[in-house]
Amino acid sequence: MVVKNRVVIGIATGGGVGYIPFAPGTFGSLLGLVFYVGLADLPFIAYGVIVAALGLIGVWASTAAEQLLGEKDASVIVIDEVAGLLIALWGMPPDRYLLIALGFGLFRLFDIIKPWPALERLPRGWGVMMDDVFAGILAQAVWRGLLWFI
Repeated sequence: MVVKNRVVIGIATGGGVGYIPFAPGTFGSLLGLVFYVGLADLPFIAYGVIVAALGLIGVWASTAAEQLLGEKDASVIVIDEVAGLLIALWGMPPDRYLLIALGFGLFRLFDIIKPWPALERLPRGWGVMMDDVFAGILAQAVWRGLLWFI
């Protein structure tokens, strides 16, 4: 495999995390949690710029990985879970462990059930990434809404 292809597969699979034989999406989300720990103390805008860049890189890598793997939205592609979880936890205080667990759980729930418009079929890497972006936005909205009542 040429170097570019290895880079594409490495990015798309979260460094190989997507090859874990069971629950690759959950393990991809756990990788996102590791990234969150490293990014959580950044200023709000800097965090957002990094997540947006990761999302665009994810579109590119997912598009290329689909072609290399010969499969649309292959389960080994987990860069979408990483980006989606980072969106779900954006702005969350890093010392609120129960809230982080709630955000993680909400993200996984919405990623699995794929409520509208996450079911919309977009082409190539956009389709891979956007359902998880939407799941992250929805999880973000729910945990922020719950904070109003707690």
